[in-house]
Amino acid sequence: MAKKIKKGKILHKWRNRFLLLLLSIVVLSALQVFVFGFVKPPLTISSVYSWINYTLMDGPRPPARTWVPLKDFSPELRRAVLASEDQRFMSHHGFDFIELGEALRSLREGGYLRGASTITMQTARTMFLCPARNLGRKLAEAYYTLLLEIIWSKEKILEFYLNSVDWGPGLIGAEAASRRYFHCRALELNREQAARLAAVLPGPHLWRPDRPSAAVKRRAERILEEIPKVALVGERLKN
Repeated sequence: MAKKIKKGKILHKWRNRFLLLLLSIVVLSALQVFVFGFVKPPLTISSVYSWINYTLMDGPRPPARTWVPLKDFSPELRRAVLASEDQRFMSHHGFDFIELGEALRSLREGGYLRGASTITMQTARTMFLCPARNLGRKLAEAYYTLLLEIIWSKEKILEFYLNSVDWGPGLIGAEAASRRYFHCRALELNREQAARLAAVLPGPHLWRPDRPSAAVKRRAERILEEIPKVALVGERLKN
């Protein structure tokens, strides 16, 4: 009897420690997301990983980055990115189950598995997670996606995405990509330039918006056709 009582106390003790650890993780991660919403991070987890790779493994040197507020990105670029990457961005809560269903249906019909990551999901893994591919990372990505949707506004999520997304070799963020490919600020992009930039996002290290292949041209044309569908839901992001 005494052994059972002692065992029960030990289990109770470890359960309390586990709950305390879980609560600490939730509080600290939520605080991390909250602080990043006000203090623009000089480095993301992805860029930290790149610096480690550069320092220890002689990888490519990570590019410098200048933070640009959302209002300094062309409205044409914002809409083109939404049309290309996440048309239901303004209406979903981090997970686009409609797009996920279409991706699974395409796979069942013998096609390839289409990407169904939302802009929030992409921002979560770029800002807070290392570039691993395992179940733990996927669960962490889903968790941070929920935190971003709860704590940040849609405008802030899109701002972080446009500043942190990989846009080609040595290019992080739309400002750097605009200056490299079109020799102008991201605010000055016209609709066609914006569509071409958005068109290369699935393969920024394979395609170039300033020298578009036939595939990039086709993607850009489809994005231009899709832009009217996101204009209304993205009206808050117009100016």
